[in-house]
Amino acid sequence: MQACVATRILLIRAAFAAALLSGLQPAHSADAVAAPSAASSAPAPSRGSVLFWNFEQQKAGYPHMEDLYPARLVKRGAVVTPLPVAAKPLEVSFKVGDETWSIDDYMSRNRAAGLLVLKDGEVVLERYGLGQTPQMRWTSFSVAKSFSSTLVGAAIRDGRIKSLEDPITAYLPGLKGSAYEGVTVRQVLNMTSGARWNEDYGDPKSDVARFGSEPSVNGSDPVVTYMARLPREAAPGTQWVYKTGETNLVGSLLRAATGKTLSDYLSEKLWQPLGMEGDAYWMLDSAGAEIAGCCLSATLRDYGRFALFFMHGARLAHGQQVVPESWVEQATTTTREATEGLQGRGGYGLQWWTTRSKAYRASGIFGQGMWIDPELNLVVVTQSAWPGATDVPSAQIRQALIDAIAAQYRKH
Repeated sequence: MQACVATRILLIRAAFAAALLSGLQPAHSADAVAAPSAASSAPAPSRGSVLFWNFEQQKAGYPHMEDLYPARLVKRGAVVTPLPVAAKPLEVSFKVGDETWSIDDYMSRNRAAGLLVLKDGEVVLERYGLGQTPQMRWTSFSVAKSFSSTLVGAAIRDGRIKSLEDPITAYLPGLKGSAYEGVTVRQVLNMTSGARWNEDYGDPKSDVARFGSEPSVNGSDPVVTYMARLPREAAPGTQWVYKTGETNLVGSLLRAATGKTLSDYLSEKLWQPLGMEGDAYWMLDSAGAEIAGCCLSATLRDYGRFALFFMHGARLAHGQQVVPESWVEQATTTTREATEGLQGRGGYGLQWWTTRSKAYRASGIFGQGMWIDPELNLVVVTQSAWPGATDVPSAQIRQALIDAIAAQYRKH
């Protein structure tokens, strides 16, 4: 059942990433931030080419996205929070069809760049492949959405956003008089706005194919400009439809409410307080703004640190709450509309995918993910270069591994 959920999630995310990446430009603009490591072997990208890189290009490009596209630095702090290593490492094997796979098999045969398993806050398994090392970053693709959602929670805690029930037009007046009139911040986060949206990437006239090319005119926000033209097809809060554009509206909301770039706000609220060991980079769109739903690049361990933080109630080590008390529960609880839209195969909360168990996940195409199981105090982080954005066999193999890990700890 979990494999079916993962497959459905991946299929939905494909068109989402395609639209985001279609608007990216090679990193030669003034907004680009030079990374400290040069990607001399990385491919020379063309517009939208990320979706079509071959395996060698993936291995060269995914660790160095900030060298290839405009990106903004997310600064780490002076103090690094250690990730303790468990005295007893995890040993696990799992079935793939009639075969029994080891972790070595998984890393080599499922094109894995990184695999991190944290149990009770300790590292029980940490492996790298495809030339990756603990110090190297890897792109997240849509995993970034869950970071953006958490920043909304932080902005509410800070008083920058008053409430999820506020109208989105209170922060983005460019949406007044549009289909977003009367839509709340919550309904944008959980994608139940009722605005009509065509997510068919195979259709060159679809919204998902066109909105990334919307220009910025005299400093205008192209996301707001495009989304304001959408017609309404359902009453707000009554229908769940996956809308790439609404993920980017989350970024517009954060910039308007905080007056800061998403990178600076992420550094201030999470990256430095959590003691991340590496700087991160966040890719920018054609207007020089972070793509709220895509392409944060960080190390494997730092994704793990974020997952632990979120699983433990989004509190810092000394107990300070970064988001409202009920945020994690709200973010990881599916709406009825999403459950119906996904036909019962999982659900969707506030930019997090949910399952039929208490586990939830952040998912990105080509095999990026954070699987969080609060009942087992278990985190599994994966970095990959799958042969396809929605490669079903690869997704099923990863889920078989996660299920085997969970089953092993469930026995004890």
